[in-house]
Amino acid sequence: MAALTDARVTPRRDAETFLRGVAATKKIFEGSLVCLSATGFATPGAVATTLKADGIALTTVDNTSGADGAVSVEVRKGTFRFANSAAGDLITRAEIGTTCYVVDDQTVAKTNGTNTRSAAGIVVDVDAQGVWVKIA
Repeated sequence: MAALTDARVTPRRDAETFLRGVAATKKIFEGSLVCLSATGFATPGAVATTLKADGIALTTVDNTSGADGAVSVEVRKGTFRFANSAAGDLITRAEIGTTCYVVDDQTVAKTNGTNTRSAAGIVVDVDAQGVWVKIA
């Protein structure tokens, strides 16, 4: 496409909420960490190396009997609190500003589990209730 030679109206989105087709056989719970699979469908957070953290689910959606994309879930990007992992994977204030990793649809960890976990996002804070993670 050639460069503009006149003004144009450029479409805009808020870049916070998106509607995602849900992967086959998956159930996603409201408030859970939602990832995109290698094929681009929404799936609950889990230990895997091919997932991309996408945000949190705004509703519960059940696609356990459907094909890829048979139903959709609304996903919100932003900064959210998740459960902290334990032992050697416990996230502390020292990890603020670093990448954390998906353990499941509500838990994040300090390490990639010897290259078995996908990135969840950036740690922005840690408190007694969990880890605040920015998902872009």
